[in-house]
Amino acid sequence: MTPPEPSPRHALTRERAHHDRCRSALAALVDDAGEQVLAGEDVSASGADAEVLGRRLRTRAEELRELPEGPLFFGRLDFRRDGTGHAGQSYHIGRLRITEHPAAPPLVVDWRAPVSRAFYQASARDPQGVAVRRRFGWAPGSRGDSADLTGLEDEYLERGEAPAGEIVAREIERPRVGPMRDIAATLQPEQDDLVREDLDRSVCVQGAPGTGKTAVGLHRAAYLLYTHPQRVRRGGLLVLGPHRTFLSYISEVLPALGETGVRQATLLEEIARHPVTGTDDERAAVVKHDARMAEVLRRALYARVRADHPAPLAVPDGSYRWRVAEDELARIVADVRAEEPPYAVGRERVRARIVRCVRERAERRGGPRGAAWVRRIERARPLSAYVDAVWPRVHAEEVVAEVLTDPGALAAAAGGVLDADEQRAVLWAKPPRSWRSARWSAADLVLLDEVAGLIEHPAGYGHVVVDEAQDLSPMECRAIARRTAFGSLTVLGDLAQGTAPWAARSWPAVLRHLGKPEAAVVALTTGFRVPQAVVALANRLLERLDVDVPAARSLRGDGEVRLRKVPGPDALPAAVVAAVRDALGREGSIGVVAADADVPRLRRALAGAGVEAAGPQAPAARVAVVPASVVKGLEYDHVVAVEPAAVAEAEGHGERGLRRLYVVLTRAVSRLDVVHGRPLPF
Repeated sequence: MTPPEPSPRHALTRERAHHDRCRSALAALVDDAGEQVLAGEDVSASGADAEVLGRRLRTRAEELRELPEGPLFFGRLDFRRDGTGHAGQSYHIGRLRITEHPAAPPLVVDWRAPVSRAFYQASARDPQGVAVRRRFGWAPGSRGDSADLTGLEDEYLERGEAPAGEIVAREIERPRVGPMRDIAATLQPEQDDLVREDLDRSVCVQGAPGTGKTAVGLHRAAYLLYTHPQRVRRGGLLVLGPHRTFLSYISEVLPALGETGVRQATLLEEIARHPVTGTDDERAAVVKHDARMAEVLRRALYARVRADHPAPLAVPDGSYRWRVAEDELARIVADVRAEEPPYAVGRERVRARIVRCVRERAERRGGPRGAAWVRRIERARPLSAYVDAVWPRVHAEEVVAEVLTDPGALAAAAGGVLDADEQRAVLWAKPPRSWRSARWSAADLVLLDEVAGLIEHPAGYGHVVVDEAQDLSPMECRAIARRTAFGSLTVLGDLAQGTAPWAARSWPAVLRHLGKPEAAVVALTTGFRVPQAVVALANRLLERLDVDVPAARSLRGDGEVRLRKVPGPDALPAAVVAAVRDALGREGSIGVVAADADVPRLRRALAGAGVEAAGPQAPAARVAVVPASVVKGLEYDHVVAVEPAAVAEAEGHGERGLRRLYVVLTRAVSRLDVVHGRPLPF
């Protein structure tokens, strides 16, 4: 039985009153959290217990205080009275749970709660017990004033009646000035399925432009933190993006969903042991990022182990000396070497086995030995000197610097792995005096991380979200795999947007290097952000890319594409200024995207015309001039794409340049102006 239908005016008044009640309850929650912190500081418990309690209370209070302002709910579910489970119940759905008392029914249910799933999945074909699904329309930029609740739409699922869907369309198409927003109010069923995948499963999302793959990954992070708080927070959650501009753009999504304390970083920031002060040409970088370098470095590291040390060992025990023969020592070292433990573990394993050998002899001669005796033998100088000789301590920097500076050492480690030309490519042109004064390139840092991981495995995360994963090299994938050995991954990307020299052509290869070959690959092809007119143009270019990905389609029939031909390169700046002026007459953000070399003169032209334009690091700016090399992952309502041929040629004349152009063309979520003087590459 369907609940009675109040008049729209009466329903809106009641919902505004409910929102006021929710606002008051949330304010009380914030105040109560602060009072609990004060009470927790006076708790009469052990120091450790009090510290843990205080930390938890302070964290909760801080999370509540830092919640962004905005509407407290975006939907409502009314369940059938004659159904089961939630029969007769009504639930408002929002970004966090709000209640007036812990034991009282919630005023708002968290979008991640099990009951909320019906909001995204219920349909006329499968109502899931839902009689009415209501969506709320809020004024753009609302900070949560109840008066900003401007409309509502009801969908009567059991009758098969659907509204026009204007609220969802308006939310999806809303102008994009500022950082990326969450999409909790507009998640589609296929997106919701990915968000709610279990923590133990790794997932790879092949997402065409505008399908919301980045938002899906961030919402999955928020869902896992809600569903498995202890497991995920114990190891931590990491979001990896391609560059700082992208991370700034997505930075407000998780806080808006009530989740703080998540590390968001680039891979280079995650692995950096040193600042990047060196450079590589492309040939050297390509070889260094190749998976074969892992074997070269492994050989170079373990070449330092010497099982054939030509001397016996005499371990002092008071006035007595326990002797261990050369052949027995060689067998111990060889056995440990064959097990291939982490290098630092291997050192201590050799020490422990020699001590065990000595202990067995001592106990046969004089009975059991205690823990103090064992510690004394472990610290004996001859034993430590022997371990240092056969399994020396080493820094990752020593190993990598030797490989990159010593042709003989490189040849010994790379024999049968890298050819002569490849070995010459990676050798430093000007070797430093020592590894301590080395100038490390970005690719060198990946090699350092590989060796550091061979020496001692790094602590892993509970879950890692990796965006723009199509541009990860095999060696970069290995760095991520070391941090997710006991955790799971959400891998996001689009093979068609791969622009790195080592860009992936298939997801199984990427997943294998990431250590998750079993991960499911799911394709998102339906666009909700990019209009059909823009998608159609980009698909013309997609046909020229050598990647096996399905063409995108869009549910948005709006949008506009204009091609502006100018007589020559000198006329480009004026045409760009005209296109930006046209765009300023409409709502939304404007991104002027050009080949990196053309960006300075376009900024000068806009400034000379009195148009204030920022760089990509200012996500709240109305107009941004963005180099094509850093536009990946960003979105603008109106994109002015300048001289596509120059964008493509900046990456060379091959497919990489066309992929870069594909990225540029698909950044527009309402209108696309293509300003060009040269023939178009599509």
